[in-house]
Amino acid sequence: MAIRIPRVLQSSRQILRQAKLLSSSSSSSLDVPKGYLAVYVGEQKMKRFVVPVSYLNQPSFQDLLRKAEEEFGFDHPMGGLTIPCSEEIFIELASRFN
Repeated sequence: MAIRIPRVLQSSRQILRQAKLLSSSSSSSLDVPKGYLAVYVGEQKMKRFVVPVSYLNQPSFQDLLRKAEEEFGFDHPMGGLTIPCSEEIFIELASRFN
């Protein structure tokens, strides 16, 4: 019997693997604590946020991941996970997760 993993989770894991590789080679000032993920948010000027990986379970965050995949694939211009939405929308969504 095979276990099926939803496509969103597979995409999230692929992004996390890439982010881990990128953060391990970056300077110590950019290190992300265990259990957290650095994301870049914004439409013109990007701002870096460090968010708990538990956000990956949230349906609205998964929607943002889908949009990021559609726009960037797995080649993110900031070197980390880039989410294409306004900073205000991201902060509003993130405030609901706590």
